[in-house]
Amino acid sequence: MRARRLPLAAAAASALLFTAACGGGGTTEETSAAPGAEETTGAEAGGDLTPITVGVIPIVDTAAIWLGVDQGIFEEHGLDVTLDVAQGGAAIAPAVVSGDYQFGFSNVVSLLIASSKGLPLQIVAPGNFSTGDTTADIGAVVTKPDSGITSPADLAGKTVAVNTLNNIGDVTVKEVVAKAGGDPESIQFVEMGFPDMPAAVESGQVDAAWILEPFLTITKEQGAEVVTHNFAEVDPDMMIAAYFTTQQYAQAEPEIVQNFTAAMNESLDYAEANPDEARAILSTYTEIDPAVQEAMVMPKFSSKMGTDSLQLLADLSLKYGLVDEEVDLSQLLP
Repeated sequence: MRARRLPLAAAAASALLFTAACGGGGTTEETSAAPGAEETTGAEAGGDLTPITVGVIPIVDTAAIWLGVDQGIFEEHGLDVTLDVAQGGAAIAPAVVSGDYQFGFSNVVSLLIASSKGLPLQIVAPGNFSTGDTTADIGAVVTKPDSGITSPADLAGKTVAVNTLNNIGDVTVKEVVAKAGGDPESIQFVEMGFPDMPAAVESGQVDAAWILEPFLTITKEQGAEVVTHNFAEVDPDMMIAAYFTTQQYAQAEPEIVQNFTAAMNESLDYAEANPDEARAILSTYTEIDPAVQEAMVMPKFSSKMGTDSLQLLADLSLKYGLVDEEVDLSQLLP
């Protein structure tokens, strides 16, 4: 494996986490990301490895692919992987479209928005999921103990920091506020990097902040209180991010895409089955404080494609004006 490495804070501050985070929608059950995938060729069969480059962000959410490469899973599927660390998710989709990367990582709302604008993207594997636990998830809205904000409905009319406007953060915050009976349109969202949010909450610069791990653990240790774990509240099975390529590449190189999907799915399941290894791999590509790394919540990893979750986020993106018309999920999913 070859990779450029950047400090987590620098990368997370500019990430569209959730570009962070992305068929037929509306099915009642999740379906496999790669139904009927063939057995791998490449290293297992004694052939040459195919070099590919995957654009990633050095955040907690990409632990499965780093672990899979470290464990030799991609080599077993005939792939020689270079993980290219992007400054932020905004740079990944254009690099995939231009062919600089064969695959990339993005939050699903960014993929839905990109697809609605005509970008020929195709999801090939899940990235990560909410834990589904409304008391312990990888993201939450936090506030000061004396802010007077004790429920999602109280966020109406308040200033809330998000890392990127009009994306997965504010759309899910709006929905959880609406479900609690508050006015989601009265929230004033402020764009801010995750590393800056703990101090902004403490100083009262913002009333609350939607924040992800490891910064969620940091701000809680500084005394902030959780108002809502918005991902889990909106959908306990929420698929937050996904790996993707272009439709053209998928058509031109179906075997490589099939092998990548198989390797990625195996890596996701390995990470979920070996949580200590998934947590430990963070030390190889981030600069998270060891104490925070040990204490923070890890995402759920699964090889099952969350089609229902995608449809829900597509519906919410339309409801809150992130897209102008319904997103055709058949364009995103093979």
